[in-house]
Amino acid sequence: MTDLTKLTLADALDGMAKGDFSSVELTDAHIKACEGAGKLNAFITDTHDLAREQAKASDARRVSIKKSGGTVGKLEGAPLGVKDLFCTEGVKTCAASKILGDFQPPYESSVTANMKADGMVMLGKLNLDEFAMGSSNETSSYGPVINPWRKNEDLVPGGSSGGSASAVAADLCLGATATDTGGSIRQPASFTGTVGIKPTYGRCSRWGVVAFASSLDQAGPIAKTVKDSAILLQSMAGYDAKDSTSLDLEVPDWVSACGASIKGMKIGIPKEYTIEGMPKEIEDLWQQGIKWLEEAGAEIVHVSLPHTKYALPAYYVVAPAEASSNLARYDGMRYGLRVEGENLAGTYERTRTEGFGAEVRRRIMIGTYVLSAGYYDAYYLRAQKVRTKIADDFKAAWEQCDALLTPTCPSAPFAVGRKVNDPITMYLNDIFTVTANLAGLPGISVPVSLDKDGLPLGLQIIGRALDEETVFKAASALEDAAGFTAKPEKWWA
Repeated sequence: MTDLTKLTLADALDGMAKGDFSSVELTDAHIKACEGAGKLNAFITDTHDLAREQAKASDARRVSIKKSGGTVGKLEGAPLGVKDLFCTEGVKTCAASKILGDFQPPYESSVTANMKADGMVMLGKLNLDEFAMGSSNETSSYGPVINPWRKNEDLVPGGSSGGSASAVAADLCLGATATDTGGSIRQPASFTGTVGIKPTYGRCSRWGVVAFASSLDQAGPIAKTVKDSAILLQSMAGYDAKDSTSLDLEVPDWVSACGASIKGMKIGIPKEYTIEGMPKEIEDLWQQGIKWLEEAGAEIVHVSLPHTKYALPAYYVVAPAEASSNLARYDGMRYGLRVEGENLAGTYERTRTEGFGAEVRRRIMIGTYVLSAGYYDAYYLRAQKVRTKIADDFKAAWEQCDALLTPTCPSAPFAVGRKVNDPITMYLNDIFTVTANLAGLPGISVPVSLDKDGLPLGLQIIGRALDEETVFKAASALEDAAGFTAKPEKWWA
């Protein structure tokens, strides 16, 4: 039998449907892979016993449904990973932070509930930057995640969904849930040679997902292929009455959009994404991507997004402000870590000082500052006005094109420890991705090439709000043209 961990999600689902192998066999193969990959530090909590039970139940369900002539779930029997930001009933959820301790939610996030209803087998909870705050997965209180790709040293997998990206790239799971606040799905996907999509804001429920910045956070998948990402998103998305920002809309058939023709589609190239100091490799790859889409039948048009240069500063005002508010609930009173002080204020102070890591404390302080009296108008209100201008730029661009093609990141993955003490340089990793979050638009990163050191690079497609179909079409065309099949050498086993 082929190595079952090498299969794509689509092929694994097809193989189980044909009876070539069972979910139990598929799950055992992935559990074995996970057990041999401790060096990557991709998982915080494994749920291997639970996964075996779920796989056994899935196989029995498949037999029963086959007899009755029914249809199995979209993810029936597929072993997947869950970012440890999604609450999972009875399974530790800590957002990679000490402050939540061994918190076991008595409820399930809406996204993972959808996936379990569709037959998901959960292998475990994946590592991330603490409270999703980071661009390299080095801020986790459980230690950094290591990228399966390497040169002569350990590399970061990107963040905050680094555990999800690393696990998928190393074939530890067929796909994984992730979240994206300013690029935290797309940047790690680019760094690990995987596919990651952030859908339109509101497509996936935020209920039961530990909050970072509520007006920006959005769940999405990291997968091996564009089609796999469509299969996963199809299950994750949907209206949820428990989330006031959830969109009450039918979930389209995104899987059928993969592989569809892009002939006549207009692809915009924003001139503002050519930034000073961008490596020539990234610029050349972008030009190659333009050529690939042109050859696939798309029409290339040049557009302007004039407020792009303000996106990063606006994001790093809005996101910390919302984080400051959201993280006020972690005070040692109701759940998680509690460090006693001399009085109530002392208990709050000691709990939060010992419970939060340096990056989280930095963002809380920035957020509290920009929301404080005398600074609210100067910073937060102004950032929200810039955000509106950025959304207006995209609206103007959509009058000329159907989707945009840009680089995903300004570089390939870098060494662990190289940028972690330089927050400004670290924040620049999100320069090409934050605009989609500020405007609530769908964006996908597709792996297309290796750099001179043999490390993966991705290109990004950004689409209109609610038009994931066009995003999947363009991404699929890009994937086909690039023919990216490279995998990291298995040094961690």
